[in-house]
Amino acid sequence: MKTRLFTAALALVLLSATGLAACTTTEPDSSSGTKEITFLVFETPNLTPAYWDAAIKRVTDKHPGIKVNKVVSPDQDRTKYAKQLLSTSQFPDVMIAVSPVGFAEAGELYAWTPEELKDFEFPSNGAVKGRVYQLPANTQTIPIVYYNKKLFADAGITSEPKTYADLLTAAEKLKAKGIQPFVTGGVHDNLGVFFAGIAGTDVYSANPKWIADRRAGKVKFCDAPFKKAAGKLADLATKGYVNKADVSRDYAATQQAFLDGKGAIYPMGNWFAGELDSKKPAFEVGQFNWPSDDGKMVVPAFTGGGLLVSAKAKNLEAARTFALAFQLDKTNMDNASKADGLFIAVKGYTPPSDVGAHYKAGYDLYAKGVAAKAIVASMGFEAGDDGMLAGVGAKLDSSLVDLVSGQKNPDQVCSFLDSEWQKAAG
Repeated sequence: MKTRLFTAALALVLLSATGLAACTTTEPDSSSGTKEITFLVFETPNLTPAYWDAAIKRVTDKHPGIKVNKVVSPDQDRTKYAKQLLSTSQFPDVMIAVSPVGFAEAGELYAWTPEELKDFEFPSNGAVKGRVYQLPANTQTIPIVYYNKKLFADAGITSEPKTYADLLTAAEKLKAKGIQPFVTGGVHDNLGVFFAGIAGTDVYSANPKWIADRRAGKVKFCDAPFKKAAGKLADLATKGYVNKADVSRDYAATQQAFLDGKGAIYPMGNWFAGELDSKKPAFEVGQFNWPSDDGKMVVPAFTGGGLLVSAKAKNLEAARTFALAFQLDKTNMDNASKADGLFIAVKGYTPPSDVGAHYKAGYDLYAKGVAAKAIVASMGFEAGDDGMLAGVGAKLDSSLVDLVSGQKNPDQVCSFLDSEWQKAAG
């Protein structure tokens, strides 16, 4: 969705020595009628510069009056980068996979009309005070638990864990064989994805409306369900099943660590299937849902992650036209399915027949969850009224690192998050 997610640059400049890339918009060419817009994207091993360039060109070929200046986030936290650009009056005209929280309330985002949303399966998903600012284009399961079948066999594990106790037993066997049980890193799309599995089974399974209740003051982070989830993550680190040193790894390095066989279990969004299907690893990869205590099926998922448009874009009509055309282009949708493992949430869309085996396996897990009515939210990846208050998501991410590193215990994290929530609520 990563949670992940979706030509030439005329004015890319460095904001600082850290390599933050920004883009200035030039005056439109009035003689040709060309309208220029900026488009914030992010790159991963699956979503390469060539991927984005080709996707953009497919749209501009159909709309030659639009010229796109691509802006690339320096890391996976494109929401943070969008905030930096806004603070320097360089807010992009179009963005992909940026959280609307905070931006929408401040009037920075364009609100899509019901007519513009008519082609999407879940047109009201991610609404902020009843208005939709991010195209609800993709459904992602966050996480699927990917595992190295060879390392499981080496440790004498003969079946996929069905309960959380089974998962702990598998981790113990792996560690006893000198195999790192879990692979993760410190950023949102690593450790945040990992925790979404735990929170799905311990928090959202019991109360699907937990965030709504938190907004209403009916529940708190320090209540038993969230504290239990936080305790599980801390316990995995204490036992050495999660390596404390790995919180220094970024997204790409974490993915590569799993592909290099440096750990057996990799909780990650279903977008990882694109990498597995395009670059077959040296070992077989299996998939299962994060297991609950009692074995009940729970499938954390999120629908959204699409494009957003600045309400103050100089060429607003061009920005809106580009965003919708980009999102609804059949080839773009097909490529997003293959490269990023996305389950496209557009009416009438079916994945291409040549999707890879790992994509299909993940989709089948999701479909079983839908049939069993086992879909819950992915904590930390929700949007709008269904998500964290502005700024709290980042505090959750840092708290997860603190739990793994031992800087804070679950009680301290719960108290901290409740305090930060109160501040955000004003």
